[in-house]
Amino acid sequence: VARAATGWVQKAFQGTSAAVAKEDTMSKSVDPVPDECPVNSFNEWDTLEEVIVGRAENACVPPFTVEVKANTYEKHWPFYQKYGGQLFPEEHLKKAVSEIEEMCNILRLEGVKVRRPEPIDWLTHYKTPDFDSTGLYSAMPRDILLVVGNEIIEAPMAWRSRFFEYRAYRPLIKEYFSKGAKWTTAPKPTMADDLYDQEYPMRTVEDRHKLAAQGKFVTTEFEPCFDAADFMRAGRDIFAQRSQVTNYMGIEWMRRHLGPEYRIHLLSFKDPNPMHIDATFNIIGPGLVLSNPDRPCHQIEMFKKAGWTIVQPPTPLIPDDHPLWMSSKWLSMNVLMLDEKRVLVESNEISTQKMFERLGIKTIKANIRHANSLGGGFHCWTCDIRRRGTLESYFN
Repeated sequence: VARAATGWVQKAFQGTSAAVAKEDTMSKSVDPVPDECPVNSFNEWDTLEEVIVGRAENACVPPFTVEVKANTYEKHWPFYQKYGGQLFPEEHLKKAVSEIEEMCNILRLEGVKVRRPEPIDWLTHYKTPDFDSTGLYSAMPRDILLVVGNEIIEAPMAWRSRFFEYRAYRPLIKEYFSKGAKWTTAPKPTMADDLYDQEYPMRTVEDRHKLAAQGKFVTTEFEPCFDAADFMRAGRDIFAQRSQVTNYMGIEWMRRHLGPEYRIHLLSFKDPNPMHIDATFNIIGPGLVLSNPDRPCHQIEMFKKAGWTIVQPPTPLIPDDHPLWMSSKWLSMNVLMLDEKRVLVESNEISTQKMFERLGIKTIKANIRHANSLGGGFHCWTCDIRRRGTLESYFN
């Protein structure tokens, strides 16, 4: 035993020595970390300087599994049953691609540096020890990436079709890491059957309202899971919701990971289909929040007591016959602040534009109606990498 232990120690020492030697060699060839990290964002409204914008290319309809069913409306279930595992309709996808390209051009004209994820074939079928699936897309970087200060946090996600979505963003994240950013990947869930309530009742909106009010969702507490879009940043205060894709374990992981420098507040809403907070509660400035009138916040009084201004956005103008396979009309309030006085807003949402004008905020207009159909507005389609600002406290 002694000889075996000695041999192990010798091998370990030799391995460590080789690693040190290799590190010395690498240190001579790797550029030093610059003083200013390109990643810096603490809230949703400081001046935007660099952003990741998603891609609609190769977007694939997810297989119609229980977690997808719980996050979609019954009228669209036949669409998923027919097209699950296939590309979204070709003509619709082409229009979405064109709209997002124009959106990128508008952002560049406003002085924002635009970055894009890698194009990937999301039709590829994959299998893990616990499930098999095809992919979804890299359209919504807000869902998978959360930037807190100079740290990029990769969300573990909750849909099986999004298990490998991180691959589209890895080249960008590695670049940011090489330039000084912190890079954290949250614990990857197995997405085994135990993560989902396989008998989750959801035939009617009444069922969903009742379950949500009871704190029951399709995701269980089997293991941590969350989508980054269920967190909304306001400096030292970060607001999160328990939803169909984010469980309490995921929120607790975020709280422990960020530590005492940040305060995680749990919010809940009268929402029969909670998934992502930014079309329900969208913070647009220091002490200024858009609150969905159809999904009132149960904790709204604490914001009023803190002196915040609560603004209820107007009813969306998107037509009833426009396909919204993965979202609601309230993407009208899913806007992107370029700074405290400029906002990127849907060009067809005239009443929302007037609301911002009354608030003294200039509207930058873009049309992304077909891109909306894939499940997101401007906030969803982007992830702000750098905003000109520092860590402050806005909520007491």
